[in-house]
Amino acid sequence: MGSPRRGLDRRSVLWTSAIVVPLVAGAAIIVPMAASGAVDLPDKTVEELIEFAGASEVDALSGTIEQTSELGLPDLGGLTESRDDSQRASDDESSSADAEDLIALATGSHTAKVYLDGESARLQVLDQLGERNVYVDGAADEIWYVDSETQTATKLNLPSDAPNDHRDPSDALSTPDEMLDEALARLDETTEVTVGTDSRVAGRDVYELILEPRTPDTLVGELRFAIDGENGAALAASVTARGASAPAFSIGFTQVDFSAPDTAVFAFEPGADIAVTEKDVAPHGGHDGRDEKKTDAAAPVIIGEGWSAVVELPDASEAGEQGAFAGLDPEQLAMLESVTFAVEGGRMMQTALVSVLFTDDGRVLVGAVPASRLVEAAQTGR
Repeated sequence: MGSPRRGLDRRSVLWTSAIVVPLVAGAAIIVPMAASGAVDLPDKTVEELIEFAGASEVDALSGTIEQTSELGLPDLGGLTESRDDSQRASDDESSSADAEDLIALATGSHTAKVYLDGESARLQVLDQLGERNVYVDGAADEIWYVDSETQTATKLNLPSDAPNDHRDPSDALSTPDEMLDEALARLDETTEVTVGTDSRVAGRDVYELILEPRTPDTLVGELRFAIDGENGAALAASVTARGASAPAFSIGFTQVDFSAPDTAVFAFEPGADIAVTEKDVAPHGGHDGRDEKKTDAAAPVIIGEGWSAVVELPDASEAGEQGAFAGLDPEQLAMLESVTFAVEGGRMMQTALVSVLFTDDGRVLVGAVPASRLVEAAQTGR
């Protein structure tokens, strides 16, 4: 077993998630192009390549994925350090572990094995995070999250009436192909789309699809997807910040096989040494009016649309004199102030692809936008 996890208060978890969650989510839609050798696939127009990728029906594969992050994210290790034993005892240990995992996933390089076959899927992280596994069993309506370092497992029981589009195992694994589908579904006139240079990824010939925002009101310069020339599946993608020459984030297959994996890789039974937590996922719309009101109040608010959209996260506690930093101890407060800068109405943290605004009145706003856009959204609500 690894060292004990250290505690965070709810406010710490809130703004740690505000910093890291958009980066991890972004990881899923941006994965790397590894060119090698001369490739000359049959020419396709933008429309033909989008149609080809959209019609892909790959539902079985196994392979190795590598992820690399060069986001310019400040050192956030101090967020998960213990303040003292008495405070640690009262903190939410699972929230602390989640925050540490988010920070780790959003930085550095990681390697994982991916297995997919119809309603079954598995993601196996193998690098410095220790071995983490996600098992998805759509037929049994359950998802397992397993951490070998802490010897813990969480089982999520899905409602039997969950919509089919919420039960796709690739949703939980955030495969490049699933994320390409999301990107294509959101295409509109604010994005310029072109076909790039044919290349090779994981030993397979691929087309290159390039998405570039037409608005300057975003930190994103371009996204590049590698699309398998035989079956239309996305094998890799990368995202480059505006004005940069190298990707800030990349993730993609270094090896892939489109035959069905051995069914044994999807099997998981917790041993006696594994601490198991079981949770039921509430059916959509299956709560009473009082719970619905609470849920609505805590839901993130989307301000604007397209590339310049901003997410305002729900406030986890009442803001005090320190606004969004309320509830932090002096050491944590000093650390946060050292990696942020003052703006009108709060303090700002900025990475290559994501800006985070902590307002004086306790709100947290996040977006792949310049600092000025977050300040405007906080002040005007649009």
